[in-house]
Amino acid sequence: MVEQTSKNLSWNGAIYGYKATSSSLGGLETSFNVFVPSSSSSSSKKFPVLYYLAGLTCNADTGAQKGGFLRDAAEQGIALVFPDTSPRGAKVEGEDESWDFGTGAGFYLNATNSKWEKHYNMDKFITQELPKLLQETGLPLDTKTASIFGHSMGGHGAVTLYLLYPELYKSSSAFAPILNPTQCAWGKKAFSGPNGNDGYLANGIEEGKSRDATELVAGLKEGRKLDLLIDYGTGDQFYKDGQLLPENFEAAIKKAGQSNVTVRSQEGFDHSYWFIQSFGPEHIKFHAKYLKA
Repeated sequence: MVEQTSKNLSWNGAIYGYKATSSSLGGLETSFNVFVPSSSSSSSKKFPVLYYLAGLTCNADTGAQKGGFLRDAAEQGIALVFPDTSPRGAKVEGEDESWDFGTGAGFYLNATNSKWEKHYNMDKFITQELPKLLQETGLPLDTKTASIFGHSMGGHGAVTLYLLYPELYKSSSAFAPILNPTQCAWGKKAFSGPNGNDGYLANGIEEGKSRDATELVAGLKEGRKLDLLIDYGTGDQFYKDGQLLPENFEAAIKKAGQSNVTVRSQEGFDHSYWFIQSFGPEHIKFHAKYLKA
C-alpha cells in the first residue's frame, strides 16, 4: 500500500512524497517523489512520465530538490518520478562499509549473488513495481507513456534499462553516466564486490556485461533505433579518473550505426548538480519530443 508523506506546490504543479513496502526489495520500505503539473498544463487527462535515477550516495529527494527539472517539466506537461537509488535497511553484511557499494549504490540491477538477491533488485522495482505503485497513488499519470534519465550511477541505470526494455521507454538521456562499468573501478566493485567474490552478481564481471551499456549496444537487435542524449563535462574528476568512459560507448554506437544518439562533451563542467541544472532544460525538451509525439 502506498502512503503519501508530503505535498508541496512548486512552479505550475505539485510534488508529492510517498512511501511503500516493496516486494521487489524484499519487504523493505522505500520512498519516491512524484511531480505532477497542474491540469491546465495538458490537453489530456493524464501526464506522460519521465523517471529520474540519481547517483551514488543519493536518495529519492536528491534529483527532486537539486536537479532544477520541475519548471521545465511543468511547461512541457510531463510528470517526473524520483525513486530511491537502492534498498535501505537490508542489514546485509558490508552494505554500509563504503560509499560506492551497498546502501545508496544499488546500481539499478537485479542481484544474482545469494548474499544480495533478496533485497538488491532496483531493476525489478523500477521497471515492474514502481509503475503499479504510481497507479495506486491516484495521480493523473500515463505510466504506459514513459521515458527515463539519470546522473552518474543513475545515468548508467537510465541507459541500461532503456537498452534492456525497449517496450517500456520511448527515450533516454543521462548526465555523466557510467557507460562501460565492466571496465571501471565503480562497476567492477559493484559486480564483483570489494573482495572480488561478494558483489551483486554471482558471476562478477562476466555477468556484468549484461549490465554494461557499451556491451549492450553491440548486441542490439537489428533495426532498433535509439533515441538517446548524453552529456558529460571535461572538468569532471570522475571522467578524468576513467570511471565514465564515454569514448568507449561512442565507439560502440558508431560501430552499431546508431545515428540518432548524441554524446556531448561540455567543456569545463564537473560532476555536480550545477552541471545538471545547466543542461537539464535541454534534456526535458528532448524527452518531450518523444513523450508527446
